[in-house]
Amino acid sequence: MSQTVRGIVSREKGAPVEQADVVVPDPGPRDVVVDIEACGVCHTDLAYRDGDIEDAYPFLLGHEAAGRVEEVGSEVTHVKKGDFVILNWRAVCGECRACRRGEPEYCFDTFNASKQMTLADGTALNPALGIGAFADKTLVHEMQCTKVDENEDPAAAGLLGCGVMAGLGAAVNTAKVRRGESVAVIGCGGVGIAAIAGAKLNGAAKIIAVDVDPTKLEWAKELGATHTIDSSGLDGEGEDNGVVKRIKELTGGLGVDVSIDAVGIMPTWQQAFYSRDLAGRMVMVGVPNLTDTVSVPAIELYSRGGSIKPAWYGDCLPERDFPAFVDLHLSGQFPLEKFVSERIGLDQVEEAFQTMTSGKVLRSVVVL
Repeated sequence: MSQTVRGIVSREKGAPVEQADVVVPDPGPRDVVVDIEACGVCHTDLAYRDGDIEDAYPFLLGHEAAGRVEEVGSEVTHVKKGDFVILNWRAVCGECRACRRGEPEYCFDTFNASKQMTLADGTALNPALGIGAFADKTLVHEMQCTKVDENEDPAAAGLLGCGVMAGLGAAVNTAKVRRGESVAVIGCGGVGIAAIAGAKLNGAAKIIAVDVDPTKLEWAKELGATHTIDSSGLDGEGEDNGVVKRIKELTGGLGVDVSIDAVGIMPTWQQAFYSRDLAGRMVMVGVPNLTDTVSVPAIELYSRGGSIKPAWYGDCLPERDFPAFVDLHLSGQFPLEKFVSERIGLDQVEEAFQTMTSGKVLRSVVVL
């Protein structure tokens, strides 16, 4: 039978979210009902609320989640009732052109549940990133569930479902930071801090954190930065930008092996571009808006060599990466718990959006 649970819904662009009754249907053949234990409050949920992703209201928000499988469809083999899982929005299909060419991290046809959750009046809900986990329970495809060690804290585990994985993967999977390399991370929100932690995990010798907020720079040092740059007032274009100059001062005038733009605005993009050493690798993990354009002299692009690459979801494969990073955390090798700034109730999501935009937390996590 279907179930009616609490959920956080965005009904119209920019309006405060509200708690509503959500109807979770019986699972289809390959669907799974997950009892949500914790879900992080991510900028992407705020972007859904504000209409920056699409306008298919109403949305059931929440996607950085962990919980236990409560019910499975008749053909489910990937997980079973009682499994502790992290939810993901890259449920690799294995058949699209990316999967066929051996690049499943770019899967173009990921799985979602076969049925829609609804409001009590029957209005269909659009779940954020195909998940919708600001709710007591949600309905997803079995491949959206990645089983991990059940000893993990759900509040920490769920963050691997999006933001932490995006930054961590940008360093580990996309940039492939190597032992002894130098890394600059521009922007020290949750994603940028995760990139710093990932660079440290991979053995970077010098990790330079850049931000305008002294509190965030302190977080960066706690999670692995060896040097910090307060970029307030450091203006200038190209090579003459103050941030670029400071990074080069810290690297013997050469620039870093890896630069990561975790903001996604053109000033930080250019800082990341120009602060690289020759043949350095630049990763763009901050999401730009729909109107920004990239502009650098073509000769600069050519003469510097190296690579410029966006990181989508940290180029992760959930089935490979989620269990591995949970195990690293449980063995004391990766400080995942430090990303949980506060634990809140389901009715505090709108307040958490304000806290997040003020830069006071790495992550607020809804605990159910």
